[in-house]
Amino acid sequence: MGKYVDAVVVTQSVIFVLEFKVGERFFPAHAIDQVWDYALDLKNFHETSHEVPVAPILIATEAGDPGEADIRWPAPDRLLAPLKANRDTLGTVMAAVLASLSRASIDPRAWEQGRYSPTPTIIEAAMALYRGHGVEEISRSDACAINLAQTSEAIGAIIKEARASGRKAICFVTGVPGAGKTLVGLNIATQHQDRNQDLYSVFLSGNGPLVAVLREALARDKVGRTKAQGRKISKKEATSEVQMFIQNVHHFRDECLVDAGRPPIEHVAIFDEAQRAWNLEQTSTFMRLKKKRPGFEQSEPEFLLSCLDRHPSWATVVCLVGGGQEINTGEAGIGEWFAALARSFPAWDIYVSPNLSGPGFSVDEALRRLPSPSRVHHRSELHLSVSLRSFRAEHVSRFVGQVLDLELAAAKETLRHLQGKYPIRLTRDVETARRWLRGQARGPGLRHQQRGALRIDTTTRAGQNEKRMLC
Repeated sequence: MGKYVDAVVVTQSVIFVLEFKVGERFFPAHAIDQVWDYALDLKNFHETSHEVPVAPILIATEAGDPGEADIRWPAPDRLLAPLKANRDTLGTVMAAVLASLSRASIDPRAWEQGRYSPTPTIIEAAMALYRGHGVEEISRSDACAINLAQTSEAIGAIIKEARASGRKAICFVTGVPGAGKTLVGLNIATQHQDRNQDLYSVFLSGNGPLVAVLREALARDKVGRTKAQGRKISKKEATSEVQMFIQNVHHFRDECLVDAGRPPIEHVAIFDEAQRAWNLEQTSTFMRLKKKRPGFEQSEPEFLLSCLDRHPSWATVVCLVGGGQEINTGEAGIGEWFAALARSFPAWDIYVSPNLSGPGFSVDEALRRLPSPSRVHHRSELHLSVSLRSFRAEHVSRFVGQVLDLELAAAKETLRHLQGKYPIRLTRDVETARRWLRGQARGPGLRHQQRGALRIDTTTRAGQNEKRMLC
């Protein structure tokens, strides 16, 4: 991940992470954050470091005596807060850490064979896909790689079937939080970048900052890679290429408004966070006030579907869906897509994840109202069940969903898998939650984002007006 620790010392009792600041007379905060970061990465992403003690030490060679090391192992994952040493006290500090541990359970040879599988950011993942890497290469585990590959292959098969049969199709992809729905969408879009091919695809998102950051990162990466190959491409050219297959959904909508009869160049459109598309009222108000189009009578899902329906032959829409995440005024929820299909596009083939009938989606009634239920196909591969996130968070999303749905027995059972691995607290006070999070934060991540970092919907999905907070 582009991070290089100065030294790792493997003993039979503890893994030391050493960061040297040669000539440094103090222990600057950024250096403490740096060694924290290294130790957290090792603990969370190196498989043979998950269950063993890890002790980060910052060595400022010319600093004064930092005093006696404060060696406490309060965290259940056995990761010490960074210790300080100078050139004379390093040995003493390491000896004190060793003396604080009674068990000798680390096999250095076995530890060395452990895989380092960091979770990439969405930017890193997008760049890897743009370079031609497979989606399975980005995952942190075999199970996750299989899950991502199966979902991508299922979507690819639906697209090819629609093209071969000359039909219109829509598929809905669900997934646990952090499972990689956006990643799957980007994977489909990056596989079909050639505007001259009929599989040419566009990735659409209403998240303006995400679109801007992705475009900038991919354009810069394209310029750098082209230069390394001895060729030249301007930043403007690279940006123009990227802008065609990663677009803001509202810009795509506006282009389709220009000529109401002309189909878009893309036969495949991928909508990220599809449940957040606007309802009829929000869309109509926007069109009247911002676009000077009074009397607009389509919700955003219905209009977007109508754009792809203009193709005389085939088209495919891929909706990436998060459950219970309609958070802003006028966001329609996934049910509006089904309502639009029932009203205006009865001939479309519909492919759904079985999990779309679960809590957070509530589309069973909408499915029953479709005029041609025989056109609804259930595909288990359209659900991403394995999180890309840290190994310690594997069961967290399931547990939180069960608590919000008041599934007490199931939540208790899932909690058993989390105890001792993941800190869980229940509170009804958002300020209490913030204070607790700040106290738990380790490394530079959350502590640099404390202001406004916590935004949580405090009502249960089961409809009870009871405020709760899960951390």
